[in-house]
Amino acid sequence: MSRRNARVATKKERQRKLAREAHERRLMRQADRARRTRQWSVAGLVFVLVAAIGVGIPAALGAFSSTPAAKAAKAPITTPSATPTPTNTAAMVNGKCVYTASGTASRKVSLPPATPDLTAKYTATITTNRGTVVMDLYNKQAPCTVGSFVSLASQKYFNNTPCHRLTTTAIYVLQCGDPTGTGSGGPGYGFNSENLTSLQQVSVSGNKLAVYPAGIVAMANTGQPGSNGSQFFLVYQKTELGDNYTPFGQIVSGLNIIQAVAKAGSDGSNGAGDGHPKEKVQIESVTISKA
Repeated sequence: MSRRNARVATKKERQRKLAREAHERRLMRQADRARRTRQWSVAGLVFVLVAAIGVGIPAALGAFSSTPAAKAAKAPITTPSATPTPTNTAAMVNGKCVYTASGTASRKVSLPPATPDLTAKYTATITTNRGTVVMDLYNKQAPCTVGSFVSLASQKYFNNTPCHRLTTTAIYVLQCGDPTGTGSGGPGYGFNSENLTSLQQVSVSGNKLAVYPAGIVAMANTGQPGSNGSQFFLVYQKTELGDNYTPFGQIVSGLNIIQAVAKAGSDGSNGAGDGHPKEKVQIESVTISKA
């Protein structure tokens, strides 16, 4: 590589790092505001809330706050919630998933079954006003996350809800799963992250990040243990984020729909390249097929 090219690469890395850090600060401010204006109750076992996206540049993706995340890089979305002192960092303990009551549910739902069906293969079909997105769920690798998603879908939690956040700078995700459309809503419970070691690890400008390939579906969180809830993000272009967002599915059909929405851009309500999608995306229903 020539010296000139080396200088260009370094400049790009600095720009990406600054963009991620700015994204993380925005996410943290949003989470702080939500915590000040909402009161959350925490019942049941203290459970490790899922860490927010990325190291050094947290995700807004729940870091992307339950809103895709920015911890080590930008993260998909964060979900504001009370953060008890965790006693466990695993999503599953003694063969059972730990779902801990936390906050006020945006829609009233029952807790997912504690004992997942580890032999099942699930496919989720997300019908939107833009078209249909189909994804295979990683039930074997992330059984508690998939168990929660399947439970919420079966209770029609995602029906008629908006995808409230689109990021097009440094991180490339569409975030959904909040019935309120504010980035602060959740199902009234939280759970820990899983399947984190399945992602390729990289180091960018001294930050430890994970590579989220196009088509991956992952959970958004606040950056705190046990903060996974209902918000998730769809990666439409390879993205380097913090390594604390649970990958739980892979888009097998309809990725082009999300990419078309991304091409139209966001309204910039959270800053340049981050906000509501200009082309509104409304989830009409989520149906689950089990094999």
